[in-house]
Amino acid sequence: MENSFTFIDLFAGIGGFHIALSNVGGECVGYSEIAQDAIEAYCKNFNESKEDNLGDITKLETLPRHDFLTAGVPCQSWSCAGKKLGFDDQRGQLWFNTLSLLETSKPKAFIFENVKGLTEPRNKDALEYIMNRIREAGYYANIYILNAYDYGVPQARIRLYIVGFDDEKYYKRFKLGATCPGSVQLGDILDDFRSNDTKIGNSVSLGQSLSSNEDGINDYFLFNDMRGGQTTIHSWDIQETTDREKSICNLLLKNRRKAYYGNLDGNPLSFEHFKELDETITNDELEELVNKHIFRKVPYTYQIIDIGKTETDFERLLTSLSIDDIIKVYDVKNNRAVKKTGINVVKQLSDMENKGIVKLVETRYDFKNAKASTGINGG
Repeated sequence: MENSFTFIDLFAGIGGFHIALSNVGGECVGYSEIAQDAIEAYCKNFNESKEDNLGDITKLETLPRHDFLTAGVPCQSWSCAGKKLGFDDQRGQLWFNTLSLLETSKPKAFIFENVKGLTEPRNKDALEYIMNRIREAGYYANIYILNAYDYGVPQARIRLYIVGFDDEKYYKRFKLGATCPGSVQLGDILDDFRSNDTKIGNSVSLGQSLSSNEDGINDYFLFNDMRGGQTTIHSWDIQETTDREKSICNLLLKNRRKAYYGNLDGNPLSFEHFKELDETITNDELEELVNKHIFRKVPYTYQIIDIGKTETDFERLLTSLSIDDIIKVYDVKNNRAVKKTGINVVKQLSDMENKGIVKLVETRYDFKNAKASTGINGG
């Protein structure tokens, strides 16, 4: 196929945009990536030269001449799984570099990709800023929320895309391609599995959790201890546990999102909380689940015992966030000023305990596998 346009690939990764654009006649005239493993894969995948890597985007003032610009700007700052620091996060500030390069290099069109979280109300001002900068650079652009599954990919992957043109004529003519859901799913290749019961179908709304259909059933098995569901497999399902242990695990699963236990989307529970839910539960039973690496013990509440021993600005920041000399670990971890420091709160409080500044007064139990997208033991 004769090349009909040139493109540059910012935050290139291993080349998702490169595949799409080269398949429709694009010629890559440069890419930007700093992760060494990704660079190796990118060069091998597309027979690109490492010399064509433009390098760290923060050190670029302009780009080689090109027609089309792509950028998958790092998303951690806007994701619900991140610290939600937005432009206060250095990775979030990479939007400034991207927009600056758009202004100086003046491609004919561009696509910017990020997580759907950028469209949430908490990020409203940030998204408005991005769109205003795009308009000021002379572009006409629209925001699209798309699910990769709807375009033949066997994965529910919902992302934000900003598509822009320097000519209003092409902006008005641009339309999304027709959807084509229904590619192979896990249920299709499993023996004795009724895959028709778990198809996503076209009725899935973007607001639904993961890729569940209208009946709340996923099109795949979800290995995670955060949620239940007909197709969720938990850590206590894949190792030897008693019915009693399973019931204790389900007790935590069903109650951890209640506001009574804290402000988190999923709260750890103390031994006293478990006793309120089931007075027959013993501390030994909880400890056995810790030994089996299903539960973990987490420090939850510290009491200030000698504020005069604080030495660093961060120690003073943590103590300033106390209420009646009580520091709630998860409350201070979610404080914006604390998150901006990047300092490990749990380790810092442990060090402060060793110095005699605070003492641990409450420990709670949480699932060992209780982070978004970790699966079971990280797999």
